[in-house]
This record gives sequence, structure tokens and C-alpha cells, in this order.
Amino acid sequence: MPYRRTTAVQARLDAGREKLFASAIEVLSARGYGGLSIASVAAAAGVSAGSVYTHFESKSDLVVAIFREVCSREVDAVAAASSSGDVVERVTAIVETFAGRAMKNRTMAYALLAEPVDPAVDAERLVFRRSFTAAISQAIVAGVAAGEIPEQNVELAAAGLVGAVGEILVGPLGPDRASGPEVIPDLVAFALRSLGVTP
Repeated sequence: MPYRRTTAVQARLDAGREKLFASAIEVLSARGYGGLSIASVAAAAGVSAGSVYTHFESKSDLVVAIFREVCSREVDAVAAASSSGDVVERVTAIVETFAGRAMKNRTMAYALLAEPVDPAVDAERLVFRRSFTAAISQAIVAGVAAGEIPEQNVELAAAGLVGAVGEILVGPLGPDRASGPEVIPDLVAFALRSLGVTP
């Protein structure tokens, strides 16, 4: 007869995994991808490195899980902020929410957007970008339908904005931190101009 975990054992395993996961997010937030290791996560959680491997096969596996969780939260926040209004309000909400949240945790945001990572983690970035592109696409489609902005290639415009906003934020988020939150109004203005919003 195969072994079946009791409810109590499963609950203990789940709690251990959640503790490790929360500790890993804390380490990533403080030290970035380069500073995250199985040993640093284990130390933060107060467990052995072997305990981490009970739940995650590798650092890459752990960070992919973190990316999925954190990026999902970011996409949900952007979608909620931009769910209504005219094109100016919606695009402004997207850029301000995305950039504003990034500025509050620069190390984590830099890890999500630009820090060199493993290929498996980099693949998650593409999923993340596609989700933001979809949110911007919805705002553009609504703006075109309402006659607020000119007809345009929606996918190209949305992907271009995601790329531009991400690239512009690399400086403020990166190790050199070339500028700060004051870049956000300029980002909003750039995004609106690129879509053909009349000042």
C-alpha cells in the first residue's frame, strides 16, 4: 500500500514551503538575484539548505516560482488601476502604478526587469511582459474605439510602450540609480505622446 501523507503532515510541509518562499522573496528584495542563493534563503528561514531542496529543485526553480507570484501581483495591480476611464486616465494609471510600485522596491524590480538571470527565469520575464502588454492593449483598443487616439497597430504600440518603460526604468532601478521617482511624470507624458494623445 502506497504511503499517504496525513492532513497534519501535508499542512506542516505546506507551511514550511510558504516560510521558505516568503524568506526567498525577502532575500531577493534585499539582495537581488545575484545575492540570492539556497544557503541565503535557508539562513533567512532558519532551516538547513537541504530543507530548501525538499521544496525546490534548484535556485532557478525557486526564483521562477517567485517571479510568477510577484509578477502576478504586479499585473493584477496594474489591471485594477487601469480598469476604467478614458485613454489618458488608463494609460496614466498603468505607467504610474507599474513605475510607482517598482520605485518602492527597486532591488526587487531590477531583478524582475533587468538583472542577469538564468534562462528559465528569463523566460518568465517574457510572460510578465506579455501580461503588461495585454493590459496596455486593452487601454489602446478602448481609446481608439472612443476616438480619443488615432487608429494604430495596437500590439506594436503596446509592446513598444512596455519595452520603453522597462528600459527607461533600468537606470533608476539599477545599482547606479541614475534618477528617481521624478522620472514617472515624464514616462507618463512619453507614453501618451507615443499613442497620439493631443496635449
